[in-house]
This record gives sequence, C-alpha cells and structure tokens, in this order.
Amino acid sequence: MRSLQRKTLLLLICWSVFFLPHALAQERKGGIAKGLGFTTSRSPIEITSDTVEGDQKQNRITFKGNVVAKQEEATLYANMVVVYYDAEMKKMKEIVATGNVKIVQLDRRATCQKAIFLQNENKIVLEGEATLREGENVVRGERVIYLVDEERSIVEGGKGGRVSTTIIPPSREERKK
Repeated sequence: MRSLQRKTLLLLICWSVFFLPHALAQERKGGIAKGLGFTTSRSPIEITSDTVEGDQKQNRITFKGNVVAKQEEATLYANMVVVYYDAEMKKMKEIVATGNVKIVQLDRRATCQKAIFLQNENKIVLEGEATLREGENVVRGERVIYLVDEERSIVEGGKGGRVSTTIIPPSREERKK
C-alpha cells in the first residue's frame, strides 16, 4: 500500500505542475510532445486582459486585469502576466503571472499567488499558498519548484510551515483497469 501511495504522490506532483513539464525535454530529443498546458506546442495562445502594455526598452509585455491565457486544453488566470523576451533571439525568456493565479487543464488545477516560468532554465516556480490538485488528490505548500529537464518536483512548506498531501486511493474498479 505504501508503494502505491508513493507512486501516486510522485505522479501527482510530476503531472500537476502544468507548464512545459515534459514537452521541452521531448522537443530537445526531437520528438513531438503535446505535454500539459502551455507547452512548446505551435498551437496559438489566446490572451485577453483589460490592458496590454509593450515596453521595448525593457523587452517586456505586460497584460493587466482579468488576464486569461488559453492554449489547447490549458487555461491560465491571473491579475497580471508579464512576458520578458530576448529581442535579439526573438524568443521568450520568462513569464511571470501574479495575483490570484489559477491554472486549469482537464481535471488538474494549480493555484498560487505567483507563477514564474523560466524558459532558459526549464524551471517552473509556483509561490504563495501553492495548491496542486488532480481529481481529489491535493498537495499544498508555500512553494513548488518543477525542474523540467530532471523531471523532478520540490514542494516547500515555507517559514515553519509544512507540506500537506491528501491522496485518495483508487477504488477497486479503478485498480482493475
């Protein structure tokens, strides 16, 4: 039973962090990867917000107010999203979503106060009451770090806090599948 719980927890952590998880590693290997959420997919990302501000001197685009970004089955909600880009290389360097961040993809959901997507490091950081859910399974911590290339997650409890995990074992019918 402990082995099943460990496997479920590892699966939950690895698959609940949505952005770029497996896709970047697969792209480097030359494979076609759909991944979860806002991946390296060539599918368009639709972003709506109350305002958009481009700053060419700072190489950033800021989306403010009721930001909703959608790509395929994944949706990001936040109060503000700032995209930092490398003008010479013509590619994104970093995406920072702040304020009531919610990421939804099928039955997977993540909430936090700040989400940082570091393209060059292939790292995703969720900060501020980070909660990851897949179905009824839940992981809560102050900070979640996902290292894409290593396919490894770290959940931190914060100052004096602890990480909380709730795992709902599969029913007998689900185990038979």
